[in-house]
Amino acid sequence: MGDDVFIHPSAHVERGAKLGTGVKIGAFCFIGENAQLHDNVVVHPQAHIAGTVSIGEGSQIYPFAALGLAPQDFKFKGECTKLVIGERCIIREHVTMHPGTESGNGITSVGDDGYFMVGSHIAHDCIVGNNVVFANAVAIGGFVQIGDHANLSGHVGVHQFTRIGHHAFIGALAYVSRDVIPYGMAVGNPAALNGLNVIGMQRAGMARAQIRRARSAYRALFCKGPTLFADRLCDVDQAFADCQPAVDFIHFAKQKSLRALCMPNE
Repeated sequence: MGDDVFIHPSAHVERGAKLGTGVKIGAFCFIGENAQLHDNVVVHPQAHIAGTVSIGEGSQIYPFAALGLAPQDFKFKGECTKLVIGERCIIREHVTMHPGTESGNGITSVGDDGYFMVGSHIAHDCIVGNNVVFANAVAIGGFVQIGDHANLSGHVGVHQFTRIGHHAFIGALAYVSRDVIPYGMAVGNPAALNGLNVIGMQRAGMARAQIRRARSAYRALFCKGPTLFADRLCDVDQAFADCQPAVDFIHFAKQKSLRALCMPNE
């Protein structure tokens, strides 16, 4: 146990839990024997951390969050799998995050600086990047991949095995069952691609000229025309090799996936 650790008398911390310097654990919390809380983690009252869980430095866990409990998978039989949460994450009330499964990759991974609002859920074997935002009641199924700086609005549902690229924006109440390109903006139920996340690109410090070039690449790729999508993909790959956002979503579109690519409505 590190120095300057505060544990409320009503909290239950099992023998074997590893607590870093400056950790604070509030009233009526449960911390399991295989939990590791790095320096300056704050666990607010009545949070529950069980299973093999690592929580990065400076993260905050709010009341009634439940981290590391058994995944909701009928095949899971109590195997030793992990949930790894990065540094400086904010995990608000009633958030749930589950560890991986043996039939998957054995680990659920959450990056640094994530903001997970009330009631959001991360299922087993997910890979969630850095600086993501999950608004209230966002739920992602097993094996979902979320890129850095992705922003998922309230009550979004993401089907298992779906990929959402970095800097993507998903509108409120969307149901996402197809892969969303980096910088893509998807809305609706079922979700359809609705242009690029220009605001997110501006916030990332992207120059206007680069944004205009990325939008031109998007139109060339996704606007319906007489050529096949695969042919347009090759054409855009060659024509926009100087535009990093275009390179990113072209590379994403070429990767193998269990899900089809999210496309605009006709």
